[in-house]
Amino acid sequence: MLEICSFSLESCLTAQNAGAGRVELCGGMFEGGTTPSAGLIRLARQHLSIQLYVMIRPRGGEFCYSNAEFEVMKEDILIAKNAGADGVVFGILNPDGSVDKTRTTTLVDLAKPMKVTFHRAFDVAKNPFEALEDIINCGCERILTSGQKNTAIEGLDLLKALVEKSNNRIEIMAGSGVSAQNAQQFLNIGIHALHMTGKGIQESKMIFRKSDVSMASASLSNEYEIYEADFEKCKAVVDILKK
Repeated sequence: MLEICSFSLESCLTAQNAGAGRVELCGGMFEGGTTPSAGLIRLARQHLSIQLYVMIRPRGGEFCYSNAEFEVMKEDILIAKNAGADGVVFGILNPDGSVDKTRTTTLVDLAKPMKVTFHRAFDVAKNPFEALEDIINCGCERILTSGQKNTAIEGLDLLKALVEKSNNRIEIMAGSGVSAQNAQQFLNIGIHALHMTGKGIQESKMIFRKSDVSMASASLSNEYEIYEADFEKCKAVVDILKK
């Protein structure tokens, strides 16, 4: 299974056309992914025949949420469910770096019959093997992880250990820096699924550009570059998986 992290309807369609089996739909690219708009969720569901999982993350940054943020997460899960999503993606930690089992279980139960991916909050958990067991016990379907490193290739040893420890009780999906150049290495250690953005850069159609004014509080990118899933990058990984 290849999952494409998509931030637009266009990227969702590119992922489907390239042969991906699932889309993780997000907003907030430069925050690492936040909850997308209700309109984008509905349109994605209307146009996709492949699986659609929706990111449930009320803000960027760390994963210890206030009571108010937790209530927002619950409402966003209901919106995704009512829109016909197949699953949701979230992660919640306690201040000590352990998995917040109480809140995670509450959201897993609320999401049913949708499935749940516990996202890369796992990668900043204090003890990966304790977190693995907690997430399994909470009823999640899979863990998206880079092996607690910035990229999944760097975390290859831990990924292999997680596959072995999980013993098929939960899916381990490798994400962060996955490409056609390294996909086979993840398959070789028994990884169940791959996650990538496969992003390419599209130039803005704007001719007039006011370069001294930014719409972001912190300029993280060229605002006249648009990031979308690249068909060839996605298909190259699909072709490896098919082999």
